[in-house]
Amino acid sequence: LLPYKLVLGEGARRLHVSAAFNAKAKVAMSRFEPGTSISYEKLHKNIDIVRKRLNRPLTLSEKIVYGHLDDPVGQDIARGRTYLRLRPDRVAMQDATAQMAMLQFISSGLPKVAVPSTIHCDHLIEAQIGGVEDLKRAKEVNQEVYNFLATAGAKYGVGFWKPGSGIIHQIILENYAYPGVLLIGTDSHTPNGGGLGSICIGVGGADAVDVMAGIPWELKCPNVIGVKLTGSLSGWTSPKDVILKVAGILTVKGGTGAIVEYHGPGVDSISCTGMATICNMGAEIGATTSVFPYNHRMKTYLNKTGRADIAALADEHKDDLVPDKGCKYDQVIEINLSELKPHINGPFTPDLAHPVSEIGAVAEKNGWPLEVKVGLIGSCTNSSYEDMGRAASLAKQALDKGLKCKAAFTVTPGSEQIRATIERDGFSKILRDVGGVVLANACGPCIGQWDRKDVKKGEKNTIVTSYNRNFTSRNDANPATHAFVTSPEIVTALAIAGTLKFDPETDYLTAANGEKFKLEPPNGDELPARDFDPGQDTYQHPPAESGSVMVDVSPTSTRLQLLEPFDKWNGKDLEDLQVLIKVKGKCTTDHISAAGPWLKFRGHLDNISNNMLIGAINIENDAVNKIKNRLTGEYGGVPDVARHYKANGLSWVVVGDDNYGEGSSREHAALEPRHLGGRVILVKSFARIHETNLKKQGMLPLTFADPTDYDKIRPDDKISVTGLATFAPGKPLKGVVKHGDGSQDIITLNHTFNENQVEWFHAGSALNRMKELQ
Repeated sequence: LLPYKLVLGEGARRLHVSAAFNAKAKVAMSRFEPGTSISYEKLHKNIDIVRKRLNRPLTLSEKIVYGHLDDPVGQDIARGRTYLRLRPDRVAMQDATAQMAMLQFISSGLPKVAVPSTIHCDHLIEAQIGGVEDLKRAKEVNQEVYNFLATAGAKYGVGFWKPGSGIIHQIILENYAYPGVLLIGTDSHTPNGGGLGSICIGVGGADAVDVMAGIPWELKCPNVIGVKLTGSLSGWTSPKDVILKVAGILTVKGGTGAIVEYHGPGVDSISCTGMATICNMGAEIGATTSVFPYNHRMKTYLNKTGRADIAALADEHKDDLVPDKGCKYDQVIEINLSELKPHINGPFTPDLAHPVSEIGAVAEKNGWPLEVKVGLIGSCTNSSYEDMGRAASLAKQALDKGLKCKAAFTVTPGSEQIRATIERDGFSKILRDVGGVVLANACGPCIGQWDRKDVKKGEKNTIVTSYNRNFTSRNDANPATHAFVTSPEIVTALAIAGTLKFDPETDYLTAANGEKFKLEPPNGDELPARDFDPGQDTYQHPPAESGSVMVDVSPTSTRLQLLEPFDKWNGKDLEDLQVLIKVKGKCTTDHISAAGPWLKFRGHLDNISNNMLIGAINIENDAVNKIKNRLTGEYGGVPDVARHYKANGLSWVVVGDDNYGEGSSREHAALEPRHLGGRVILVKSFARIHETNLKKQGMLPLTFADPTDYDKIRPDDKISVTGLATFAPGKPLKGVVKHGDGSQDIITLNHTFNENQVEWFHAGSALNRMKELQ
């Protein structure tokens, strides 16, 4: 893939964070940049300063977040109100979002990244046949993009995990997360690292650029939701059931603006990778991130993944890696793990929670297809050694009785290390023998990278997955697919039975010889008895000297495009913005900027803008991608009408509902409206990451002061936003809604901009502002 050869020097390297042990070569391979180290002393010092200032006990999340303050002495700290300026320890980017992040970093003109950073190739591999074939094809199809990312990484000092390495969050857990670290990642499921006592937060690419540029990173001071766990997990209940239960309690927006902090005696019954599963899917409740306190399960995982040095340091500083006694949470939820039952959530939203014992009856009542067409296990949420072992234990029981899966069955290992280890230990063979197909170490069907052939688009069907999201059309681009999320164990059981009406705790299967039998509860080792098999070495360390490395972007490329700066604010109010579309109901980033086949354009802003809002429902006609062009009177696709408005000098506004932009961190959902002439997104409420992404690109994300004002907006309205001459934090703007019949409504528009963010708007984008300050 690369036009040059990289030579890894063996010079002195301060390795205080991680080494992946290559058992075959008997060599410790550093996957960290020179100079990387853990500074628990600095963390402790900052925590001590803040605790004395606030004069109260601190939660764990407060310790880690406040421990990374740029100015712990002077920073104004108030949960849910003030903006914190933080110094994250490192940055991680997956390949789909890294393209735009690196293009923005290149635009900044800076020579090297200021903090350790990595790129992970996991999003662009489509599931078709099987792991080996799909990976080979992906390398051919995506060669231009992989080459860009590899050379950009080498040029600017960013580590590069090649395609086939595994999913970003699993790689982070195995190599980069550690108790007390503050890591940001350009993917909404970055919180996975909370399973290792880390504060890992999903962001857009522009945020990553700030950190890579050495600029303090802003985060609104999070509230803290405590989840107290008592009892212990056993039988069919798994860590996934904890977050499925929490999602049912808090809903998809209940965690917005908050960190979810798990604590209590039940924590110790959950494995480190199980804790990661819970934190991973915390993104589905809108949480800033989730975290568990440091304990012996994390120590065991660190030791097993070649990081005994970190475990020893964490032991020494354990008091800083657990909550203070007497700390206060803004909300507390209590779950008794001994009473928790297996859950399955869906369809179409990850917070529609059902006990597995009830899903069959609920599905019959609602007309959801009972036949399970496909069961899919793996993904960044559930692809650990323990997950695979427990699924294999069920598959082995079925095989022993002469059964195979009635549904199609796919298996996605989380990393090359997991793939190699479950292959060595026989799990892969068992899962293949029961009817499974082992896919590449990548995101695959979880993010829509699935060339599904067994049903036609529009055909109503049911799939069950151990993934995290199940929005309409997410997995297979079929809006009629009813996707349910559950644990790998339940997915495997339902794939064997072939129906949602099967409850493995009570129901029987029929063996090949006709006898009835029940599946025994799953079992599996938390970690391999032998060391992990590291598999193939898939990491490229950035070279010490990169002056000769060239990063080329062809002007004729359809997949990569250098960025042009957005225009600055002209100093005037925004007059007569045309309502492009009034969106009805749920509008996730999947609706705003679809993934699947569109992933190949993530590095080309103009081309990917052709998917802008094509999944959103137009309130005027309940149709998708069909809006009226107010200049021509004709109907067209949303991006087409937006382009026509832009060409004719007409700026526009999108009007939306609650929790607008929930889901993925993809900043393309903010870049595309800006690129196509949008200036304002006006909604009832925003998801955290999307609101920040819009601000970063010079857009105005505004909310109705009175949510019922949403009903006053008509699809053919024009809206003026006034008061921008005195635009300031905490000061609402005014909206003048001009209706086609000549009447008007005056409404109040709220915003959450702080002083720095107002400067982003004035400059036209955060990147423009960064250049102004250089």
